[in-house]
Amino acid sequence: MHLNSESFKPLLQRINKETITRPTITYRQDAWRRLKKNKLAMIGLYTILLIMLIALAGPWISSASYSDQDLLRTNQSPSAEHWFGTDNLGRDLFIRVLYGARISLSIGIVASFLNLTIGVIYGGISGFFGGRVDKFMMNIVDILYGIPVLLYVILLMVVLEPGLTNIFIALGIAYWLRMARIVRGQILSLKEQDYVIAARTIGASKWRILFRHLIPNSLGPIIITMTLAIPEAIFTEAFLSFIGLGVAAPMASWGVLASEGITSLRSYPFQLFFPAMAISITMLAFNFLGDGLRDALDPRVRR
Repeated sequence: MHLNSESFKPLLQRINKETITRPTITYRQDAWRRLKKNKLAMIGLYTILLIMLIALAGPWISSASYSDQDLLRTNQSPSAEHWFGTDNLGRDLFIRVLYGARISLSIGIVASFLNLTIGVIYGGISGFFGGRVDKFMMNIVDILYGIPVLLYVILLMVVLEPGLTNIFIALGIAYWLRMARIVRGQILSLKEQDYVIAARTIGASKWRILFRHLIPNSLGPIIITMTLAIPEAIFTEAFLSFIGLGVAAPMASWGVLASEGITSLRSYPFQLFFPAMAISITMLAFNFLGDGLRDALDPRVRR
């Protein structure tokens, strides 16, 4: 075979198998990308943001107060003037639902924050130190976990007396148990990883390893648990207010409004329908978002 210059032609493009064919994305960016693909999760997220916006903008939507009474307009059906109608004291039900959103959402968020603070620290210390410390701490959790949370909260509210501040205390005391167990399990599975051993080798303190490396790597389950704990706290507050152990009148949480509406259910069903609808929509939105976060933050399904 005769070889000449025509037999050797340069390639138009040199292929390098090690070249990255697409831009790299971080774990957070990938989680957000997968969350956006979940339609129910995004509906839940936008619904929560809308409810928060409406609750914050309540005083600017109407100049009326949640406690303003007009006995000449009692039990009016929904109309252009009163969108959700009025109650048995002539108070605008729409304004009371808006103010109820403030109370119910604040209870859910504060209870979730206390759940995060107590549960993460307690579970992190228990899982990281292990041994007798872990056994002692988790025995306390197991004993408290054996008591139904709702019964535990009711007993605390009976002792502390009804009120918004006492609801915060009761939910904060009772709602950290599940978070502690979840964080402990995550720490037990992570503390023998190579990066933890490397941190120990270079002399990092135990507290630095725990709060700088282990807990940040457990944020996925922590965020999911927090998100799902908010609707649970909202429902618990609604139940407590419904049975008279929640916020005191004339404050208007959704549970108080539902309790007032049940007394006139047959004659004026709209007085129960609107607060019940607000509770249902909020709980569904948080559950949709929590399920979406569970899928988005799971590294096992990362593509």
